[in-house]
Amino acid sequence: MTDAGPDQRNPWAWVPSLYLAEGIPYVMVMTVSVILYKRLGVSNTDIALYTSWLYLPWVIKPLWSPFIDMFRTKRFWIVAMQLLIGGSFACVALTIPAPGVVRYTLAFFWIMAFSSATHDIAADGFYMLGLRQYQQAAFVGVRTIFYRIAMIASKGVLVVLAGVLEQRGFSVATAWSVTFYLLAAIMLALGIYHLFVLPYPAADRAVHHDPARSRSAEFLRGFVLFFQRKDIVAVLAFFLLYRFAEAQLVKMVAPFLLDPRAKGGLGLTTAEVGIVYGTVGAIALMLGGLLGGWVISHRGLRYWLWTMVIAMHLPDGIFIWLSQTMPESLWVINLAVATEQFGYGFGFTAYSMVMIMVSEGEYKTVHYAIATGIMALGMMIPAMFSGWLQEQMGYSLFFLWILLSTVPGFVVAAIIRIDPAFGRKEG
Repeated sequence: MTDAGPDQRNPWAWVPSLYLAEGIPYVMVMTVSVILYKRLGVSNTDIALYTSWLYLPWVIKPLWSPFIDMFRTKRFWIVAMQLLIGGSFACVALTIPAPGVVRYTLAFFWIMAFSSATHDIAADGFYMLGLRQYQQAAFVGVRTIFYRIAMIASKGVLVVLAGVLEQRGFSVATAWSVTFYLLAAIMLALGIYHLFVLPYPAADRAVHHDPARSRSAEFLRGFVLFFQRKDIVAVLAFFLLYRFAEAQLVKMVAPFLLDPRAKGGLGLTTAEVGIVYGTVGAIALMLGGLLGGWVISHRGLRYWLWTMVIAMHLPDGIFIWLSQTMPESLWVINLAVATEQFGYGFGFTAYSMVMIMVSEGEYKTVHYAIATGIMALGMMIPAMFSGWLQEQMGYSLFFLWILLSTVPGFVVAAIIRIDPAFGRKEG
C-alpha cells in the first residue's frame, strides 16, 4: 500500500475514533472496575488500593516507550493493541462468574492496562506526527470530547445496561459479564476499522538508529533530553500535583453515589449511577473539554490558565454540599455532578496542553509518554489511600479534605512558565 501524507486523510476520520479506542480501556480499568467491585461487595479501602495499582502501567510506560519509537510504526502498535485489549475484555467477561472473581479479573485488568498504556504511547505520538501544531491545539478539544464519549459509553451506557440487567433479575455476575462481552466486540471492531482508516504520516517511522550509539544509549537518550529541561522542577511539580485533589475524588465518587444513606452515601442504583456520573457528568465534562480546546486555540494557553485552574478545583466543594444535605432529587444530583465535571473538563485542557508543550523535540513520543507516566504517578499515589481516608473520616469530612487538597494545584499553576503564543492558531 502506498504511504499517504498526514493531510491526505481528514483528521475527523480518525482522531475521534482513535480517542474512543484510547478512552474505553482506561475508563474501564480505572473507573468502571470501581463500580464492578463495589457491586461485588468489595470494601472502599480495597477498591481504592487494588484499582490504584492499575495505574502502574501508565506510570512506568516511559520505560518501554522508546521501543515503540524504535520498532515498527505507531500505526502498527495502535492496531495491535486495540485487538489485544478486545481480547482482554473477553477474558474479563469469562472470569466474572467464576470463583475467585476478584483475583482473576484483576489479572486480566492488568493485561488490559499494559496494553492500553502501550496504545496510549503510540496513539498520542501518532496524534502529534499527523497534525500541525495549530491543529493539535484545535483538536485537543475534539480528542477530549471523544475520549469523554468513550467515558459515556463505558461508565454511562454500559453501566446503565448492567444495572438494567440486574433490575430484570440477572445476577450481578451475569449482568457484568454480558457488558464486558459487548465491550470486547466494540474494541475488536475499532481495531479492524483503524487497520484500514488510519493515515500514513511520512514521519511515522522508527527513530533512526545511529550505528555509533548502542540500542541502550538510544533508549536512554530520550529520557536524558526530557530531564535536561531548565524548568524541569516546575514541570514535574505541575504534572504531579495539578490533579492531587481529583486523584482522590475520582475513586470515591461512584462508591459515594452507590453506598446506602445509612453509610453516608446517596443510595443510587447501578443504572442511576450510570446516568448521573457516567452520562450526564461525562457529557458535562466533554463540553468543558471542548470549550477549553476552543478558547486556547484562539487566545493561547497562558491567557486562559488561571481561569482553567479555578474552574477545575473550586467546584469540588459541591460534594461537601451533597454529602451534608443528601438530596433525594435525581435532578439536583445530576446538576451538582454536571457542574463539577464541566469545570474539571475545562481545567484539564490546560494539563493536556502543558504535556504537549513539554513534549516538543526529536523524541516527541517518548517525551509525551514520560509526561503521561508522571501524570499517572500523580494520580496513583493519592488514589491509593483515598479509600482508607474515606472510611476513617466519613464522606462529609473526606470531601472537605478534597477541597483542601486543591491548594497544590494553584501553587504549581503559579510556577509553570508558558509562552504567551503557545497553543494559539497562527494568523
